[in-house]
Amino acid sequence: MKVTIIGGGGRVGSTAAYALQLGGLVRELALVDVARDVAEGEALDLRHGAALVEAQKIYAGGPESISGSDIVLITAGLRRKPDESRLELINRNVTVFKGILDDIKRAKLPEDVLICVVSNPVDILTYLAAASGIVPPQRVIGLGTLLDTTRFRSVLAERFDVDPKSVDALILGEHGDTMVPIWSTATINGVPLRSFPGYDKEKVEDAFRFTKQSGAEVIKLKGGAGYAVGVTIRELVHAILRNERSVMPVSTLQHGALGIKDVCLSLPTIVGRTGAAGIIEIDLSETELQGIKNSEKVLKETINQIGFTKSHIH
Repeated sequence: MKVTIIGGGGRVGSTAAYALQLGGLVRELALVDVARDVAEGEALDLRHGAALVEAQKIYAGGPESISGSDIVLITAGLRRKPDESRLELINRNVTVFKGILDDIKRAKLPEDVLICVVSNPVDILTYLAAASGIVPPQRVIGLGTLLDTTRFRSVLAERFDVDPKSVDALILGEHGDTMVPIWSTATINGVPLRSFPGYDKEKVEDAFRFTKQSGAEVIKLKGGAGYAVGVTIRELVHAILRNERSVMPVSTLQHGALGIKDVCLSLPTIVGRTGAAGIIEIDLSETELQGIKNSEKVLKETINQIGFTKSHIH
């Protein structure tokens, strides 16, 4: 299986490549970046560890390297500034992203190729990719709130002093300012969060606030996120390549679930080799449902503000 990472020389792209190398499932990794020398350096560094991992072909290349990919992973984009919302990135990143889509269009790709979008604002850019017609919309998946959910579970585990793997809690909607914590279904090893020893409403709400700002905090402290997003990308890629049909909160084009359509945002989604195989409409509180509807409203307003319609991508 071949994965091409567009933006493979950047912090997110290179950590994703490292996570995929350690995962051992991907057999060919192509790193594409406008900074070709940096991508060459990352590929060389990864190959130097080849004796201790599964046999893989790892290299850097130009847009021609996209051809033959099973998954095209887009991590390239202009970096978010401290205190800048993801939605404010849109006007700086759309032009870059459209150029990437043009490169993908020119590539020779298998019919079952998937496009995975990580670049921010991920929901808007996933919508652009889904509307581009390069592949059917169900074969375009944005990382969405999968990273937020991963962070959320880890933060809750710290607050309750339990194994993070035992925490099942979702964040849905926009990967950004209007993200919605789903308290009504949150559990720790099957025990409802509200019934778990040590539960305190202020404690869990503070955990969400910390989660919501944690991405910006990492950027402030070290210049950009890398490790958590890298392993989250690996989970998504492996779910696709193994056809796991895992249920993940990823961003896809919505067609009516919860009354939401014509926008990309995160809902529980069955993910496998065909892409987004279906949406799971879980029971939500009225507050949670309205929060996700607010995400839909904000994202559609942003799409309208940049004057984008499906006809704008050729």
